[in-house]
Amino acid sequence: MSSIHENHNCLNTIVGTYECKVDSKGRLMLPGPLKKQLAESLENGFVLKRSVFQQCLELYPMQEWDLMMRKINKLNRFVKKNNDFIRRFTAGVRVIEIDATGRLLIPKDLAVFASVSKDIVLSSAVNIIEIWDKDLYEKAIDDSVVDFADLAEDVMGNINDDDDGIS
Repeated sequence: MSSIHENHNCLNTIVGTYECKVDSKGRLMLPGPLKKQLAESLENGFVLKRSVFQQCLELYPMQEWDLMMRKINKLNRFVKKNNDFIRRFTAGVRVIEIDATGRLLIPKDLAVFASVSKDIVLSSAVNIIEIWDKDLYEKAIDDSVVDFADLAEDVMGNINDDDDGIS
């Protein structure tokens, strides 16, 4: 019998929202609790990319990026829409390493895209980390508060995987 951790399709969830600073060279220090959660991924590296829907960056542990690329690789490239999607989805993608002290460098073009300058928020998004300019993050959260109840009902209202009736 194999444990859940041996299943390569299992979801490695990341938890937490952390405020931190980016230095003048575009480096940020991962907060300790986040670095600890990412310990298994540190040696394999990460992929940093633009978000599709928001003005933020997405940091994928390499294992999660590989899973995403397997899905994308199934797209028929003779369909123009698929090719356009792949090009846009992978635009500006960078392989990123986190050094021994827990620092990572945000490339200039990605920092410009996300308006990342000094104060930032690292926010877990299930299996990836979003990197936000602090002001943009707070605005995105504020803007979505009003609609969140409706959104939660639309997205999660019909999911009931367990017999406990909770969901």
